Amino acid sequence: MTGYRRICLALFAAGVATFALLYSTQALLPELSAAFHVTPAQSSWSLSLATIGLGAALLVTGPLSERIGRTRLIHLSLILSALVGAGCAIAPSWHVLLGLRLLQGVALAGLPAVATAYLREELPANTHARAAGLYIGGTALGGMAGRLITGSISDAYGWRLSLAAVAALGLICSGFVLAVLPRSRNFVARRGAAMNRRALTDPALLILYGIGACAMGAFVAVYNAIGFRLTSEPFALGVGAAGAIFLVYPVGTLSSTVSGRLADRYGRRAVLPFGCLLTAAGLLLTLPDRLPLVIAGLAVMTAGFFCVHGLASGWVPARAHLAGVPPAQAASLYLFAYYAGSSVFGSLSGTAWSLGSWPAVVALASVFVLISGLLAGRLRRVPALAPAARPSAPALAPLPARGQAVS
Repeated sequence: MTGYRRICLALFAAGVATFALLYSTQALLPELSAAFHVTPAQSSWSLSLATIGLGAALLVTGPLSERIGRTRLIHLSLILSALVGAGCAIAPSWHVLLGLRLLQGVALAGLPAVATAYLREELPANTHARAAGLYIGGTALGGMAGRLITGSISDAYGWRLSLAAVAALGLICSGFVLAVLPRSRNFVARRGAAMNRRALTDPALLILYGIGACAMGAFVAVYNAIGFRLTSEPFALGVGAAGAIFLVYPVGTLSSTVSGRLADRYGRRAVLPFGCLLTAAGLLLTLPDRLPLVIAGLAVMTAGFFCVHGLASGWVPARAHLAGVPPAQAASLYLFAYYAGSSVFGSLSGTAWSLGSWPAVVALASVFVLISGLLAGRLRRVPALAPAARPSAPALAPLPARGQAVS
C-alpha cells in the first residue's frame, strides 16, 4: 500500500470514528426527550455540549500539536473518545450524560485539530484538496453511521445499547488507524504555543471561519429537528425508520470528494459558491409534507454542505501556510468557529421547531446559508497569496487560473 493510500484510508477511518461518536445522540433526540422527560430544545444539548467541548478544546489541541506532533494526538483522541462513549451508554442520569458528552467533545478534538495540517505536510500540493475531500467524506460516513446505528438499535434494544455499539465502532477504527497511519515525516516542532496574530487578522481566513460557522449552524439545525418532524404527523415514523433518513449521508461523501477534485482543477474560489447554492436548493425542497421530497431535499442539502465544508476546511491550512500562520492553529480556529456555529445556531432549531414547526426551522437554516453564500462571494474578491508571494505583499488574483495553486 502506498503512503498516499495509507494516509487517506487511515484518516478516512479516523473521520468515521470521530463523527460517529460526535453525532451518536442526534438520531436519539426524540427518545432521550421521552426517557429523561426533557423538552426537544433541552434534548439537543446532548449534541450541543459535545460540540462546545470539542470547539473549546480545539483552541488548545491545535497549538499543542505544533509541539508534540500530529499522529500522537490523533491516536490519543480516538482511544479516549471511544472510552468516554462507552461511559455515555451507562450514564445514570440526564446531567451525568450531558457531562460525559461535554468530556467526549473535549476528547474528540485531537483529530479535527490536526487532520488537514497533517495532510498538507505529508502529501504533494496537487493532492491536498482531493485528500481533504476524502477525509471529509469519512466524516460524512461517520456521521451517517453514528446516526443509523443508534436509530436502528434503539428501536429494538434502547438508547443505551445503541450508544455502546457506536463506542465499539470507535474502538475498531482506532485500532485500524494505529496500525495504518504513517508517522509524520515532514512535521517540524515549534516552540511555544502562542496564537499567531495573522491567524486572527488575515481577511481570507476570517471569512472562511465565518463560512464554517454559518454552514454548520444551518446543517445541524436541520438534522436536529428532522427527527421530530418525521416522528410527528403526517409522517409518524418510528425512531429507527426516522433514523434511516441519514442514509443520504453517502451523498456528502461523494460530494466532498468530487468537489475536491474540481477544486484541484478549477480552484476553490470557483467551486465554493456553488456549494452554498446547492445547500439552499435542498432546504427549499424539504418544505412540502411529502416524504420523497423531504428525502431528496436532505440529500441535495447534504451534498451542498459537504462541498462547502470540504473546500473551506482544506483551504484554511493552505492559506495559513502562505500567510505565515502555523496551519494547525488556523485549522483549530476554523473548527472552533465551525463547532460554535453547531452549538449556538444548531441549538436554536429546538426553539424554532417549538415556535413554528418545520417552516421555522427551514427559515432559520436559510438565513445561515445566505450568510455563507455572501461570505463566499466576498472571498472571491480577497487578494490571493501565490506560493512565491510574501505574506506582507500578497499577489492580487481574484480568480485563480485553471489548475493554479493559490489560496
